[in-house]
Amino acid sequence: MAENTRDAYRRVIRMTGAPLPVVSFFGRLPVAMIQFGSVLLVTETSGSLATGGIVACALALGQVTAGPFVGRLADRHGQRRVVLAFSLANAVAITAYTLGALADLPTPALLALGVLAGATIPGIGPLARARVVPLVRARGGDDRLVGTVLSLESTMDELSFVLGPALVGLAAVAVHPAYAFLTAALLVACCGTAFALHPTGRTPRAAPAAGPRAREERPRLPRSVYVVRVGLLFLGVLLGACGAGITALTDELGQPGQAGLVYAAMGVMSAVVGLSMAALPERFGLLARWRVATAAAALLSLPLVWTDSLVGLYVVVTFFGAIYAPNLITGFALTERAVPPQRLAEGMTFAASAFVGGQAVTLAVAGRLAESHGAGAAFALGSAAAAVAFVIALIARHQPLRAEPRGPARGAGPTRPAVTPDAAAPQGSGRSA
Repeated sequence: MAENTRDAYRRVIRMTGAPLPVVSFFGRLPVAMIQFGSVLLVTETSGSLATGGIVACALALGQVTAGPFVGRLADRHGQRRVVLAFSLANAVAITAYTLGALADLPTPALLALGVLAGATIPGIGPLARARVVPLVRARGGDDRLVGTVLSLESTMDELSFVLGPALVGLAAVAVHPAYAFLTAALLVACCGTAFALHPTGRTPRAAPAAGPRAREERPRLPRSVYVVRVGLLFLGVLLGACGAGITALTDELGQPGQAGLVYAAMGVMSAVVGLSMAALPERFGLLARWRVATAAAALLSLPLVWTDSLVGLYVVVTFFGAIYAPNLITGFALTERAVPPQRLAEGMTFAASAFVGGQAVTLAVAGRLAESHGAGAAFALGSAAAAVAFVIALIARHQPLRAEPRGPARGAGPTRPAVTPDAAAPQGSGRSA
């Protein structure tokens, strides 16, 4: 089984070429840095955790609002020009946001800069999925190999969410979190450009609309897609609440710089589990995986509510990290199965935006909650969200998570029949914000 899994990963790398995963990874790293680091940066410069949470919420809402628009542009005009323009714009926006925080600008100005920094994120994670999945299918890959692709993408997401907060945490301990933000601006400019200009960036464009009627004929999404998005939204609430709780608890313990390292411990476990997902048997269907993953999230988040020491936080968070990759991999796998090929980039970016949207709202709410009632209150909010996600997964079993019959997509390879997730689950599938 392990040998077959390694062979599948090698086959995917041969299809894409080794440079693509590298630039894709470093191109998505800035997102993890600024999402988590914005709380630390603004809290450091303003002296208020609540202000840090509100500004971080604005940044995430900017990403949520613009993310599906970026995906739709990529579906319509191809990824190359879209990713190139947004990568350069994002580098400028991150720099402006950092300088604004250092200059101690009023909160409304920081909110505007945060929204701009979030809205210009090029969405390399979800767009990488939308780029590689059709490539693999066009070269004869089956659902099993597509699952390996999504598992690899999820692992890169998780590793970025290990290294990103760790870099911010190290910068906060050594000098100032602003140094990590300027590094993020440089990375998105260089690696985002490399991702855009990679040969696989010549993705086919959708047929141009010939008026209102053509727009109406755009393939509709099945209801199952929206069910999955709601589940991902509540998973985002869980992560946002945990982020606020971790920041608050490390601050209460007098070691705020440890917050990024705690996140890194959680991410390492998540990345390891993400890679292992590719070895799951096909008979363990996607709906079953989703129900098990959400149930585990609800259970493993509970000990955080009563954690009151740094050592205990590291231990609990490390085990808790095991649930993130399965949830995100399954969410993206369900999305890939259900959306029409012509809307794959939009579908992936929308799924990522649902997850980030949950984080965005929660960062503001949980930051104030933690400031008023302690870190345990923020963690309790996350546990409640995980319980809701589990209920959604249970309800979803009564709905036919089935795509409409797919016609051949441009450049996406042979047509594949519609399937239910439990009928033919991939070997794992992936995340990205």
